[in-house]
Amino acid sequence: MARPYSYDLRQKAVEAVLKGAKRVEVSELFGISIRTVQRWLKMWSETGDYRPKQNDQKGHSAKLTDWEGFRQFVEANPGLTQKEMGAILGVSHTTIGQALKKINFTRKEKHTLMKNKTKKSDNNLSR
Repeated sequence: MARPYSYDLRQKAVEAVLKGAKRVEVSELFGISIRTVQRWLKMWSETGDYRPKQNDQKGHSAKLTDWEGFRQFVEANPGLTQKEMGAILGVSHTTIGQALKKINFTRKEKHTLMKNKTKKSDNNLSR
């Protein structure tokens, strides 16, 4: 999201319109759109101020917030897939995957160790 315009710019633009300047002239003078000037004027008439909105949400809200409870759930149900965990908790398997990553758990399909095998061409090079 783009940064909001400064309070100083908003103040100058709104005051210019209130003193009689046309919105088109103000938008050209300050390099902002007419719609922006109109929005600031509307804010001024409704609230008496034209400050930018504060505390806007950054990103999505977390669907899982009790991380210790989630950790205990995962430890108590080691055999469940992410899809099954999601069905129980009422969230998607993608959300479960992201939550597992956040609490530093890894999910692996195979739990067996695989022996590394060298290629025949690698064996020939060492002779």
